[in-house]
Amino acid sequence: MGVVTLETEFPFTLPKGFVDDEGTLHREGIMRLATAYDEIAPLKDPRVQANPGYVVIILLSRVITRLGSLEPINPRVIERLFAADLSFLQQLYSSLNDNGHSRLSVECPHCQQEFEVETAASGE
Repeated sequence: MGVVTLETEFPFTLPKGFVDDEGTLHREGIMRLATAYDEIAPLKDPRVQANPGYVVIILLSRVITRLGSLEPINPRVIERLFAADLSFLQQLYSSLNDNGHSRLSVECPHCQQEFEVETAASGE
């Protein structure tokens, strides 16, 4: 049987971009698929308990693995995003995690050539 790999990291470009304290604009980033723990862990955070809307800030800080040359990506970075960028990232998160990604990298068992296939989402 051929090897199936699941793509778990996805590049993105912010519509506006994050401007750091030195005035550098950061627009290119990577978001990974969320784990169950990524969604559960923020619920224990006192900031989320005080304001449930804050869960998105913690969640995005966990799944964004790169934003330009910034290190680390933490809640403070997400708090300082422009509203348009926050909305973009929420939509990307939802698209990747709620709806599922429908492309898989596979390897032909006969010739070992790698290629991507589109799978039908549940209910299609």
